[in-house]
Amino acid sequence: MSTAVASPNEPTDPRAVASDLVSQLNQSQQRLILAESCTCGAAAAAIGSVPGASNVFCGSAVTYRETTKQAWLGITTTDLAQFTAESQEITDQMAAAVLQNTPDATIAAAITGHFGPDAPSALDGVIFIAVQQREQPLQATRIQLQSQSRQDRQTEATIQLLSAIRQGMNTQYQMADQ
Repeated sequence: MSTAVASPNEPTDPRAVASDLVSQLNQSQQRLILAESCTCGAAAAAIGSVPGASNVFCGSAVTYRETTKQAWLGITTTDLAQFTAESQEITDQMAAAVLQNTPDATIAAAITGHFGPDAPSALDGVIFIAVQQREQPLQATRIQLQSQSRQDRQTEATIQLLSAIRQGMNTQYQMADQ
């Protein structure tokens, strides 16, 4: 798992990152599925705003509540109790489950995180991202967001998720070329 602090020079409009992602998915003939928790479907909305997204985007499971993670993605009560819903372990499981449940998809990504106000201080503003391509190692990332307000954190997290998918695709292509 890599750990990062969000850069203040990141793009500020999720739709711009989504547009680049849709182009990259089209060029590579990949299809994407998401499992979103803390972003509440914002990444799906950004992707859906791009013309032609339906060619490469399978959808998003917005699993904000623990019971929804259990019912839709098969996350167990035991794992939720052991790791918490906002953890890298659960995020990894979400990506794997949504990819397994979506035969048309070739790549999945999931996100969880704490935006406050009741987050544990050590995890306030921390997000966890998992990117999984079929038959490839999962890529896990922990990011400390720079934004302070809940709305700004949601936008920043959405951008980080979309950027992580793009980066994950680039990493896989580099590995395939070796």
